[in-house]
This record gives sequence, structure tokens and C-alpha cells, in this order.
Amino acid sequence: MRKYPISMVRNIGIMAHVDAGKTTTTEGLLYCTGKVHRFGMVDEGTATMDWMEQEKERGVTITAAATTCSWKNHCINIIDTPGHIDFTAEVERSLRILDGSVAVFCGVGGVEPQSEAVWRQANKYHIPRIAFINKMDRVGADFLTVVAEISEKLGADALPVQLPIGKEDGFCGAVDIVRMKEIIYKENDLDCAVKDIREELLSDAKEYHNKLIERAAHSDDEIMHKYLEEIEISPEELLLSLRKIVLEESFIPVLCGAALKMKGLQPLLDAIVDYLPSPLDVPPVKGREPVTGAAEVRAADNGSPFSALAFKIVSDPYVGRLVYIRAYSGKLSRRESVYNSRLQHKERVERVLEMHANERKEKEEILAGDIVAIVGLKNTITGDTLSAVGYPLIMESIHFPEPIAWITVESKTKADQDKLGLSLRRLSEEDPTFKVKVDKETGQIVIAGMGEFHLEVLVERLRREFKVETKVGVPHVAYRETLTRSAAGEGKFVRQTGGRGQYGHVRIEIEPLPRGSGFEFVNKLKGESIPREFISSIERGIRRAMMNGVLSGYPVVDIKVAVIDGSYHEVDSSDLAFEMAASMAFQEVARKGRSILMEPIMAVEVNVPNEYAGEVLSNLASRRGKIEETGGNREIRIISALVPLSEMFGYAMVLRSMTQGRGNFVMEFEHYREVAEKTKEEILGKTGGP
Repeated sequence: MRKYPISMVRNIGIMAHVDAGKTTTTEGLLYCTGKVHRFGMVDEGTATMDWMEQEKERGVTITAAATTCSWKNHCINIIDTPGHIDFTAEVERSLRILDGSVAVFCGVGGVEPQSEAVWRQANKYHIPRIAFINKMDRVGADFLTVVAEISEKLGADALPVQLPIGKEDGFCGAVDIVRMKEIIYKENDLDCAVKDIREELLSDAKEYHNKLIERAAHSDDEIMHKYLEEIEISPEELLLSLRKIVLEESFIPVLCGAALKMKGLQPLLDAIVDYLPSPLDVPPVKGREPVTGAAEVRAADNGSPFSALAFKIVSDPYVGRLVYIRAYSGKLSRRESVYNSRLQHKERVERVLEMHANERKEKEEILAGDIVAIVGLKNTITGDTLSAVGYPLIMESIHFPEPIAWITVESKTKADQDKLGLSLRRLSEEDPTFKVKVDKETGQIVIAGMGEFHLEVLVERLRREFKVETKVGVPHVAYRETLTRSAAGEGKFVRQTGGRGQYGHVRIEIEPLPRGSGFEFVNKLKGESIPREFISSIERGIRRAMMNGVLSGYPVVDIKVAVIDGSYHEVDSSDLAFEMAASMAFQEVARKGRSILMEPIMAVEVNVPNEYAGEVLSNLASRRGKIEETGGNREIRIISALVPLSEMFGYAMVLRSMTQGRGNFVMEFEHYREVAEKTKEEILGKTGGP
């Protein structure tokens, strides 16, 4: 049985720029509701939601953590998300399954770069939200300036529902503009006093109260009628009207407080209950039937067939593989089976856990609106739809950004080689923005992520959690060689050691092909100078020789090789002899054909605010980039360029530094291009080439 009706459930996220006080705010909410009995401090490493060792040491949230608390007969499921841009995927997957959000802003810093990023993510998923301006006790805090920034920079229709009482060190309370009451907080105490508004604050309170009524009147005919007729509008009526426009995502109520001093937390909880949606207030989940493709809608109640989305995978050292899910409809008991539409088979739910950061509490069943973790789903991954057996459904999955930073890793000991591969696979299951591949040419293990800090954390997790010591480095660039002119030559392999010898003799000619053509092999033999059965051995020998060019040992591409003549011995000729002869012939001809070095060129697209475009363009030019196109609008400049891969290492951090974290980029391989003479000398010097 459900303890709270689904209309009393709130599934919310706490989102903000790094260091805006997001985790401290979450800690305060848990303390107010009695979920925790000690107010944890981020700086001291005692915050409940920052449970990872690295989070405690660094004072930065790295992974989204879930918890559940209750306030005024409402169940509030909270996900505390990271604020650092490298962990934006944690915000992405959390917002995908949430119904509402609290955006936390620093009273001094205002709308910071990552504030814009998480706001755009919330817009994408149509998340109703409220704003909480934190750190009002700090020097330089300015409530109304931050409210104006929310409207201007984020394009939000934001209005205060509170006004601060006192400034900086003197911040001591807030005026509740909706109820027209004054709230006075006690220092470092949850107790507060609610009383009538003092005379000196009444004028501002009435002004903003009227603004709220005018805003409500735009969307509510009944409020409009009363406003025009000058009929008194009760706080309850105004609150109900404001709630409606919050749910329509057309209004942002703004509150204030100082979470570290426990000020403003109870009104924030009230606002979560008053303004943010229950699962019944958002549109029912939509999907499609896997076989027919027919659209399906599942209502948010226990009577509908079960449906849920897996949004996070965690490797727990005590219970094994945890799959975090958001249940949208129906109910499911533990030890029941659930159908995975992607895998097209059933998996058994062994245990259901209500999570409180890294602590777990057993549950007997999952109900519509729940956010829980499941044990027993061995093959489910992030983005999978789970549904009742016999009622399959596929929901829209979660789309993650492509990684932009990469390094190489290798185990320090041979004994750890197999363990390294298994550990990387488990980490990539947890984090969809973490990619692992083996470079076929260099044999290096290359790992990619959202930034250098992201990769640093993952390497540290390898050491701490998986006990694998690694060495890291920058990946090698996959250069190529090719020839610029036609040439001909021969190779002869002769060995006589007393018994049967080895004899192979081949004449070949090489001509360059257009860029991107690859390799072409042609047999131009006339007569029987070389038996047909040895032609494949000749081609094999040439292909092997092409793997190591004569200039600097890089693979040779974009050439056409023709066999034009040769000779053989009836007894001593063999496949091996002709393979060796062809390899020797290629080496000779490649020296005559004037080898050149080519480097991989990446198509790079950079999105930056217009004010940083000039600096970004200049930086790309300094990286030997060729600007192809620029576009965008009044706010954003989109720059398309072709840049050598070797110049893009570390670019993510440079771009963030240039744009205060507001720029981003994507890139993909475009083509190979000849390296300029000066650059070639630098490359050959680094790689040990001639």
C-alpha cells in the first residue's frame, strides 16, 4: 500500500553551477525534514549526499545521489546533481526522469556559466522549476540583481515570491509576498517566527504582491476578473493560480535564503510542495509498442501496466549491480520479472531498494511515481525501458553528449591487464559519457570523457575501487604517409642454405591516388614470368610493407601498386619468398616516390557566446585551424573549422577558460592532409623519424 497518495509525491532535482551551495541546500532540506539528525558540511566532507571518498576530499559533487524525505504529509524524492561541467551527464539523466527542479543560484555570483547549461537541459525536458537564491548572508549578495539576471540571461519569467530582510551579515529573514507575512530566522537554528510585515518593508511587499497578482491575471480569467473589479484575492487563490503557471513552465517563483546558516529552508520545502508538480500534474508517459510501433500512453496510477525507465547504473561493492529506475505507471513486486524492450527478454527483480545517498532500505514493491534502485537486472543499461511482462513499451531513451577529452591508460603490472579491461567496462556501464577503445594501430587503450577532471576522477576510481594501478598519457596521433610521384623498382629474395632454397623476384610500379582512395593492387604481368598462385603472396607482402612507411614508420595510404614483371625458380620459389621480395620491392620504390607525411584533420564545431567569438577564432587559427564557416544568432556564434588532431589535445580546458565555461565543441574525423614542412620536422623529431 502507498504511504502517500501519488498526488502528494514530488520528484525533484537540485541543480546549480558548481559551488552555488546546491549540496548544502539539499543537506538543509534533509535536516529540516528529520531525514538526517546532523547538518553535514561539504567543506568538512560530512555532507550526506557527497558520499564518495573523492567528493569528500574535493568538496565537489561528482555523481547524482538520490534520497527520499517527507514534509507536511508529502513524499519528496530528491536527486542532488553535480554542478561541474565535466559531470553534465549526471544532470542530463536526472532531469530526464524528474517532474520538477529547484535551481540554486549564488547571491553573489548570480547566473554563472553552468547555471545556463543546466537551465537549457531543464528546458529540453520541459521541467517546471523554482529558483532559490542562496548565500544571501555573503558580502556582495544582491537578491534583486540575481532575479533580473535570471530573467535576462536565462530568458525566464521570474518574479520574487519572497523579499530578503537585511543584507549580507544582517540577513535575518524574508517577506512572504504571497501570504504577506514576515518570517524571521534564528541564527543556525530551524526555528523561525512568522508575524505581520513591519512598516518599513510594507511598501515593497505590496509592490511585488501586486506584480504577482498581475502575472497571475495574465493566465487566470478568475484572477483577472477580481483584479479588475478590485475584489480581494486571498493568498490561497493567488498561490493556486501561480502553481498553475509554474506547471505550464511559464513562470519561475524566486525565493531566498542562506542554507549554511539554515535560513530559508522551511519556506523552500513549502514552495516545493506548493509549486512543483506531482506525477499526476505532468503529461502521462508516452512510448510505442516495440513490434507494431503504435503509440501508447501509460497513466500515472497503480492500475496501469508497469512501465519504468532505467536512468543510472552503479556498481555497489556490497549488493552488486544497482539499476536506478523511475516508475511511471503500474506496480511491481520484488522477485517478479520485468520485460526489457531493448533486449526483448525478461529479467528478474531480486530486491527493491529505497536509496538515501549510498544507504539502502528494503522495499517490497515499486509503485507509480517511485524512484528506486533494483538488484538483479544483469543486462539492463542506462536508457532502457522496463515494462510489465505482456505489455511491452519503448520510451524515448536518454541522449548524452559525446566525450571531448581523451587520454591513454595502461596497467602498471602485467597481472593487472585483465583486471583493467573488466574495470573499464564496469565504469563505462555506469557512465555513458565515458568511452573506452583500443587503438588498432598503436595498441593503446584510449579512454574518453567530458573533460580532464572527469578522466582524473575515473583514473582515481580505478585505483581506489578496483585496485588497478595505471599509467596515463596522451594518445598517439595516427599519422599517415603517401607518395607524391610514380616510381618503379624491384625486389629479389634469394636464400641458399644447402637444401631447398628460397627464390622470389618481383618488379612493381607505384603511382599516387587521390586523397581518401585507399589502396589498389593490379596484376599487369604478361606471360608466365610469375605463376598465378604467387600473386596473392605478392599482394600480402606489399600490404605488410605498407604498414611501415620509409619516412617515419607510419602506414602508407592512397597508392596504386602494379606487378609488372619478375621471375621464379621451379624448385626454390615459395609463397614466403615472393612475399619477402614484394616487401623489399615496395621499400625500394617508396624511397624513389618521394614520401610525404599526412596528419588527421578534424571537423570541429564550436558554440560560444558572441562576446567570446573573437578570442576563440584567434585561438583556432593559432592551432593551424582553417575556419570554414561562422553562423549563429545574436547570442550564440557557431564556428566550423578544420583543425589538425594533434592541436586539439587539451582544447576542452582551454575553451572553458576562454569562455568562462560557457563554450562547448564537438569534433569528428574529416580527412588526411599533407603536413607542412616545418611541422613535419617537429613531428619527426618527436617520433624519432629521419
